[in-house]
Amino acid sequence: MSALDEQVGGSHYKEFSIQPVEFIQKNGLGFCEGNAIKYLCRWRAKNGIQDLQKAIHYINMLIEMETAKRDFKKEAQDVMKEVYKRWNP
Repeated sequence: MSALDEQVGGSHYKEFSIQPVEFIQKNGLGFCEGNAIKYLCRWRAKNGIQDLQKAIHYINMLIEMETAKRDFKKEAQDVMKEVYKRWNP
């Protein structure tokens, strides 16, 4: 028996032909992406609007982290340009 054949606390995932955890693992998705998918898949069968709000929360966290990463990368590039200018007048 596979762990996917058993679900603790309901059957809201077992009803899918591909369980969210299988999809998340097979596609190498990160924590925020995986949780957003999980909540989007189960909202009708479990916690309704609250699960949609949780999915939005994880998407917003992902947006913030990705934006911060881009901002950091741009700042680092700007610093490197300044260093290059100083060393190569």
